[in-house]
Amino acid sequence: MQSGISASQELVSQFNNLLSDNSIFGLLVTIQGESLVPVTTLPSSSADFAGNLSTLTPHIQANEALYILLRRGAQPPGLVAVTYVPDTAKVRQKMLFAATRLTLVRELGSEHFAETIFATTPAELTPQGFEKHDRHAELAAPLTEEERTLGEVKRAEAEAGSGTGVREIHLSKSMNMPIAADALAGLSEMARGEGSGIVMLKINPSTEIVELDPATSSASPSSVAELVSSISPNEPRFTFWRYTHTHAGAESSPVLFFYTCPAAAGKSIKFRMMYPLMKRAVLTVAEGEAGLQVEKKFEVEEPSEITEKSILDDLHPQAEVKTGFRRPKRPGR
Repeated sequence: MQSGISASQELVSQFNNLLSDNSIFGLLVTIQGESLVPVTTLPSSSADFAGNLSTLTPHIQANEALYILLRRGAQPPGLVAVTYVPDTAKVRQKMLFAATRLTLVRELGSEHFAETIFATTPAELTPQGFEKHDRHAELAAPLTEEERTLGEVKRAEAEAGSGTGVREIHLSKSMNMPIAADALAGLSEMARGEGSGIVMLKINPSTEIVELDPATSSASPSSVAELVSSISPNEPRFTFWRYTHTHAGAESSPVLFFYTCPAAAGKSIKFRMMYPLMKRAVLTVAEGEAGLQVEKKFEVEEPSEITEKSILDDLHPQAEVKTGFRRPKRPGR
């Protein structure tokens, strides 16, 4: 999905300055009309990344989205692209910034960026916030988000099309997975241990954006039965649920992922095929960008197939008891 927005010549010029001038720490970008335009540059005031973040603070507003391009590493790819979309921003702005964030990176050159980050609070843009993010990210050999997503989608496509000669879904070389701001915010909230403990996602068939299922706001399942009743029985869903339970005297709260695709879903074949193609991409975003650690993944047709026994058997498999060979008794003994 393309938003129709492109980088302005002024932005390209200032971005080139960021690349060539080490005295520039960052570049702030916004959307005006149909263009991505520069807001201002941030001077480098410290020898380290954490020290330079103080120059960013005055520009962060509680209700305005912003793209933030920061110099984090000395060697290329040394930049990080932050999409800051606060919860109090206008809904249209949230959607627009979320749908355009990969376009920004792609038009400026994805090879310059070690990673992309989605932030919803000013606290995430502090030294402590980046430290927390780093604990969830593998920075040793980073790939751009588009490279990660494309790789996962290609593997998912091969998996979904196994055994068939032709696949009807067209995937371009530059395909990305647009995800709505509130959906990503919900996943990030769950990763921080906040919220109701459930995030249900669906694909909008007209825009092909992964969106938050409105039913998420009213759902707060504390049992498997309540979870099942929360998931749509008529349409496919990606569901993340924090399952708090006690086993063998110990309480745990693992995050589980459920992909459900009911047989009664009366959508086109293309729409139904989008879900298996996007399944791994959704998990990649949830784990790699939102920092969510998924303990177990389940794939069923009907939500009713999800049972407490099947979940517990996967989470806590019983050890197989092996017995030694016993020689049979001799007759008459």
